[in-house]
Amino acid sequence: MSNNQKNFGFINKVGSGGLINVDSILAELNLKSGMTVADFGCGAGYFTIPIAKIVTNSGKVYAIDVLSSALESVSSKAKLYGLLNIETIRANVEADKNSKIKEESVDFVILANILFQTNDHDAIFKEAKRILKNNGRIVIIDWIPNMISMGPKFEHCLSESDVKKLTIKNGLISIGTIDAGNLHYGLIFK
Repeated sequence: MSNNQKNFGFINKVGSGGLINVDSILAELNLKSGMTVADFGCGAGYFTIPIAKIVTNSGKVYAIDVLSSALESVSSKAKLYGLLNIETIRANVEADKNSKIKEESVDFVILANILFQTNDHDAIFKEAKRILKNNGRIVIIDWIPNMISMGPKFEHCLSESDVKKLTIKNGLISIGTIDAGNLHYGLIFK
């Protein structure tokens, strides 16, 4: 693990009940200095802040959320850590081109715990695909549908196979998986 990928204090703090090891997931993605990443539904910045440290100031992270309070939290943390490479964008990624990010400008799009919260998955994949560079990657981390009391309601969750069907329908190709813990799955597409 490089110095840029060491624990930034975000292990087990994602808005998923504290059940995701963010640093472990990011280490599997092989992010590098200078990359550009979009974090759709960034929440309080649990992925945004560590990613910004990894891609350094020569890279950029777009933190996108519909909630102003979430973006304010990200901005506060960015100031605390002296990160100048985060741009917060208040947007609904289910709306056409609403992220306002330039086409084919992003190396990675992160969709962490967002699919179970949305209605128009096709629109989200369309926007992610629009901003993704030719060899870019879309990373999906979401809840495994189960009947335990932890996590979102079973009927709101998408299974891995459902997500794969949606991504194929939207012209994406599955290229692998990542270990996202016992209650989440991690998928990578291009």
